[in-house]
Formats: sequence, C-alpha cells, structure tokens
Amino acid sequence: MGDPRRPPPVPPLVIACALGIELFALRTGRAGGASGPVTVIRTGMGPRAAESAVRWALGRDGSRNAAVLASGFCAGLGPGMHPGDLVVAEETRDHGGTTPCAGTGVLVDALVRAVPGRTVHTGPLAGSDHVVRGAERTGLRATGAVAVDMESAATLRTAVRTGPRPVAAVRVVVDAPEHELVRIGTVRGGISAFRVLRAVLPAFHEWHRSLLLPRR
Repeated sequence: MGDPRRPPPVPPLVIACALGIELFALRTGRAGGASGPVTVIRTGMGPRAAESAVRWALGRDGSRNAAVLASGFCAGLGPGMHPGDLVVAEETRDHGGTTPCAGTGVLVDALVRAVPGRTVHTGPLAGSDHVVRGAERTGLRATGAVAVDMESAATLRTAVRTGPRPVAAVRVVVDAPEHELVRIGTVRGGISAFRVLRAVLPAFHEWHRSLLLPRR
C-alpha cells in the first residue's frame, strides 16, 4: 500500500509546438526546475498535423496522463500588441469547439517573473487552418479573441478528448496588426519573439508543479 501522507505524483508534461525554430527555442532555453518528466514535441504546421502528433504522443507509455501545454508563436489581434508580448489562453476556440485552460493565473504570475518587462495578455486564443491577415484578423478580434495560431486549439482539443488532463496554451506574439512579419527570424520582431520563447520554460515548470491530478 502507498503512504497516504505522500502527495499524488505530478503527471508528466508534454509541450507541443509546430515549427523547428520553436522546438529549438524551447529545447535550448533556460530549463529551471522541472518537477517530473517533460517532453517537447514538434507537431508540424496546421491543426491536422497537431491532432495526429498529440494523439501519438499521448498514446505512448508514460505519457497517457500527461498534462499538455501548447506553445510557440502566434499573431496578436489587438491594437498595441508587439512582437515579444506573451499570450496566456483562458480558452482555445476553433471550428471543433472551445477548450478551457487550467491554471491561467499561475502561468501569468510565473511568466511575469520569468520574462520581466514583457506584457502578458490573457483571453481566448483562436485557431485557424491558415495564416490570418487583414479583415479576417479584424473579424476574429471582434469575437473577443486576443490572438490566433494554427495549432493550439487542435492540440488542446485532442488532448482532452483522449482523457481528463490539465491543458494550457502560452504563445509569443511574433506578428501583430501594427507589426506584420513576413518571415520569422529575418527582422527584429522575430528575433525578439524567439528570445522570449527561450525564456518561458521556468514558467511552464512552475505551472506543471502546481498540478495535482487524481490517479487514473
């Protein structure tokens, strides 16, 4: 029998991103205090690729009860947003529905400590199957969304459909209405976003440590 005084184990953590540059940033960033097994996966671009990769990752032994955090870059939707700003999703939305996120407040506080001086935005994170520009971006903003990307909504929706687990999404703004970016990494905004993404892992680990899932 287990010791009833011992707290239940923190579940593994799977961090999902789409691009090679995002994977590089997350794997080479400041680690800072992981509390359990952490896996960073590259899903590939788009919702279908994210769905497939997350199903595979959560089907492996040792990851079936993992918490899932979607990360990487995003397009900001609001005026005044800048490359390098952070977005913590309260929920993700796309054609497949809405997925609530866990521990938003913990993530916001942890990110403020991990990346001091950077603005952290909270609100709904929209999902799309293509790059959003112009009037379409304005339309998403009118729904209340603060940012948009192509993988977070599919990642979190797939994760919770495979079993109960905490999920979250943290994105770094690389493109905003007043700072449109043609190619990541070729201008100052892209470099700024990359540096911020390298600094967020301690906040992810703090969120991870705050989780206590029931045994499955």
